[in-house]
Amino acid sequence: MAAGAGRVVELTRAECLDILGRHGFGRLAVVEDGQPAIFPINYVLDGDRVVFRSAAGSKLDHSSLDRVAFEVDEFDDDLASACSVLVKGTAREITEAIDAQSRRERELAVSSWMPPGELHWVRIVPHEITGRQVIRP
Repeated sequence: MAAGAGRVVELTRAECLDILGRHGFGRLAVVEDGQPAIFPINYVLDGDRVVFRSAAGSKLDHSSLDRVAFEVDEFDDDLASACSVLVKGTAREITEAIDAQSRRERELAVSSWMPPGELHWVRIVPHEITGRQVIRP
């Protein structure tokens, strides 16, 4: 590593979940018409699952039962570091699901910036959660 260069530290799963739990806003990546698309979403963490609400449209059309990626960043100017956490998993709409977990997740407090209307509930079940911290010199 060059003199004066920063360093990269891989985060543990527990550290990644801690960062995800501290925030409520991230980015959802889906594939739309064969191309990647990224959408900002409000979310809540439930264990290791990301739960969010969405109006009908691209996010919902291209996430339910598909593989997705979800990402949250964190920057700490005082510590001169930045973190990025990536969740890769499968999304599933749970709006009408009758299982106990889905009913419980629909009771979670997920804020929304969307105008009032019918919002659908979606859960991301992770296959992989990774993160890294970049520390400036």
